[in-house]
Amino acid sequence: MQIANNLQDAGRAHLANLRRLAYFAAVVETGSFTAAAERLGITKAVVSQQVARLERDFQTTLLTRTTRKVAPTDAGKTFYGRCVMILKEAGDAFDELGEMASEPSGVLRITAPLDYGISALVPAITEFTRRYPQCRVDAVFSDQSLDLMSGQIELAIRVGWLTNLNVQARQIGSFRQFLVAASSYQRQLEQLRTPKDIATLPFVANTALREPTQWSFSRSELHRQSVRVNPTISLDATLAVREAVRLGAGLSVLPDFAVQEDLREGRLLRVLPGWVLPLGGIHAVTPSARFRPPKVRAFIEVLAGLAPVGERWDVG
Repeated sequence: MQIANNLQDAGRAHLANLRRLAYFAAVVETGSFTAAAERLGITKAVVSQQVARLERDFQTTLLTRTTRKVAPTDAGKTFYGRCVMILKEAGDAFDELGEMASEPSGVLRITAPLDYGISALVPAITEFTRRYPQCRVDAVFSDQSLDLMSGQIELAIRVGWLTNLNVQARQIGSFRQFLVAASSYQRQLEQLRTPKDIATLPFVANTALREPTQWSFSRSELHRQSVRVNPTISLDATLAVREAVRLGAGLSVLPDFAVQEDLREGRLLRVLPGWVLPLGGIHAVTPSARFRPPKVRAFIEVLAGLAPVGERWDVG
């Protein structure tokens, strides 16, 4: 009987420490006890007391506290890195147990580029939450790639070409790249014969891309041209680049899903339509793991069920 009681006491102690790890990690990630409490759905006092207990038990200062912010010490940064791994493993274990559930549930955290997120991901999110009412979605749309290894993102939609091999990826669609300009440029465009001719025209570069100034065009297997442009404007978001091009700032290369309506309405024109740029891929990317939670698998299926953007929109 005493052995059983000791085991129960040890189990309760480990569970309490696991909660403290979660409280501490939330404070580091949000930068305050108040925000951490809001994220966890508990009171600020509980978070503060439990983190203080963690520091007291191990006689180590993990956080520096000022009236303006809370930040980890060097020891806190090291400890936080271990906390993330431990909490992820614990989360994976609980997710694995819940895999037998008939319906996906919980909060799905997704990231995607802003332009693709607005045009394609929002409809998929709407359909997903309609189909699985026990799920909620927290999406971050940004042209800057968020770190999947942080443990905060469960699914990323990558538009373009994958470079990180330490992930699991499924291609769910493709897109075409178009060299475009405002309709006011029509007279100047009539003088262009090959891609090399665009080097003399103003160009708006998208610095969110790996190589925003180098472009490879082809007309056939035997006719290829590589062009390096000198941008007059550099912007770090696709939608900002599109707006600058709309306003007549210059030419640029944009994905089909970002310019489809503008091309149809005549606000933008395709430049040198006989020359094509490489086809890009749209991938659903998850951190490398033994399994994908049901909510992640279900969302990918919903998204893959939509027609690939590059094939659905025919803008000529």
